[in-house]
Amino acid sequence: MNWRPRNFGLLLTLPFLLAAAPTPKAADSTVELPVVYEADRFFVAPVTAKGETLHLYTDSGGGMFLLESAVKRTGLPVKRTVPGDKSGETLRLTALPVFRPGAAIPPPLAHDGLLPILSETKGADAFRDGLLGQAWFSGRVWTWDYPGHKLLWHPDGGLPAVDPGHRVTLGFKTEGGQRVADFPRIQATIDGETLDLLFDTGAMIALSLEALAKLGDQGPALRATSFMAAVHFDQWRKKHPDWKVIENVDQNLNGEPMIEVPAVTVAGYTVGPVWFTRRPDPNFHQFMSRFMDKQVEGALGGSALKFFRVTVDYPNAVAAFERP
Repeated sequence: MNWRPRNFGLLLTLPFLLAAAPTPKAADSTVELPVVYEADRFFVAPVTAKGETLHLYTDSGGGMFLLESAVKRTGLPVKRTVPGDKSGETLRLTALPVFRPGAAIPPPLAHDGLLPILSETKGADAFRDGLLGQAWFSGRVWTWDYPGHKLLWHPDGGLPAVDPGHRVTLGFKTEGGQRVADFPRIQATIDGETLDLLFDTGAMIALSLEALAKLGDQGPALRATSFMAAVHFDQWRKKHPDWKVIENVDQNLNGEPMIEVPAVTVAGYTVGPVWFTRRPDPNFHQFMSRFMDKQVEGALGGSALKFFRVTVDYPNAVAAFERP
């Protein structure tokens, strides 16, 4: 789930993006993908056979597309057109280009490996060349190694050997016993309350100049965050006046504030402090929860996940957490 309003890009052409992907065939070994790691966010940076580098934002809580500028730059042809989600709209689809050995990323497993082409939109430059979300992660096993700044794909599947207390079951939306979306639900305990959250490696905020000055950490305006529905955010704020709150933070959503939570417990580990950005209740309770197996209260993003090496087995709906 990115920092943009919830109807932007995230669920572009729902029937196309939410279809369940097949389980991949086994391959030889773990693949370390070419990445750029910035402010606790992962961009994959594959290089085409012609020497062009693509920078694609990865987001377990997002949609999937390539931007028009990237398609033109790399000379990718339109492979197919399908009806969009608006009356009279036509969605153009393309495939990832051929990449150089050692600098490649895998295509999506579903939809013949095709991705929608998105025309340039305000704010889309935060994704650089495109977005690889839940439909790209679907059907595979991945490791987000935050301390090591690595994104790993495990074609053979499997999870690392961890204590059972550091292995958690994930929730996914199903219908008739079939997976219909791959937005993972995870639980975390904050201030004594266990909350259902979106596992959201792409949760991102654009800090205002005022917020940057107050933080004083010399970090960039665009950075990872975690999100929390207003009902919980406001409760924390009232109950814990000692927790640090910064006002007028989010440039992209009405200057929403953020709060520094001292401790978050997930998968048997307690870490912190963790910054959460406030979101209106409907963003999660109504919009995002439609695509989850139950109501979620927010999103656990890079501001919390940065402490971990997290391996997610999408086909088996389980995750293993490690503290390097």
